[in-house]
Amino acid sequence: MASSTIWSSGRYDAVGDRIAPIAGRVVDAADRRRPLSGAAMIDLACGTGSAALAATGRGARVTGLDITPELVDIAAGRSGADAVDWRTGDAADTGLPAASFDVAVSNMGIIFVDPDRQVTEITRLLKPGGVLAFSAWTRSAANPFFDPVVTVLGPPAPAAFSPDQWGDSAILSERLAPGFDDIDIASDLLRWEFESMAAALHFLRGESPMHVATFQRADPEQRERLAAEFEKALRPHEDGSGRVAFTAPYVVVCATLRT
Repeated sequence: MASSTIWSSGRYDAVGDRIAPIAGRVVDAADRRRPLSGAAMIDLACGTGSAALAATGRGARVTGLDITPELVDIAAGRSGADAVDWRTGDAADTGLPAASFDVAVSNMGIIFVDPDRQVTEITRLLKPGGVLAFSAWTRSAANPFFDPVVTVLGPPAPAAFSPDQWGDSAILSERLAPGFDDIDIASDLLRWEFESMAAALHFLRGESPMHVATFQRADPEQRERLAAEFEKALRPHEDGSGRVAFTAPYVVVCATLRT
């Protein structure tokens, strides 16, 4: 059955492949805190499985879980995927046994889940002294992948939480400090790069699930305005060869469940 989640729009694997280097950093952070060889690890909101597959290369015993079955199917078809126990489910209500994992990771996944429910579930899933490592986008002054949406459709409706709150050190610490120790926050930049403006616009209109869903909910006139505003926002990032590239800030967070 087709999924009703936003992540089944477009081609999430086109996004997952581009953010796979961040998945590698998440797995590195977890491995430094608790060697993954022989560890039981869960990749929550695993998407197309970049973090899960990277961890199997370190000798971890991995479960990958995502709410969107289409993404789990893609992950399960990738090279090396037979080493992972793939499951479809809610990252904040997995149904898996308590205290069954040494490590929990997520690459730009759990940040889209209700934080109170998600932290409660991670705390339940981890063994005492278990390690949590995940990535989150950081809010920036200008974002060519988001600002055009606000220009055309207006700001998002008020919500109880937003994904980039996990990139705010004060909010992040407030959420994790009650149950976790040794909270480490490492900042970095991801380079988004496209061979041409046409390729960048195709990514937004036909591949990136959140952007595809935005175009789908807009009326025809708004769609044309969105395309024009995205091109306008990306134009300053175009070089002499026509390539489009810019960087986006993010953090990798690592913490240890208090014993």
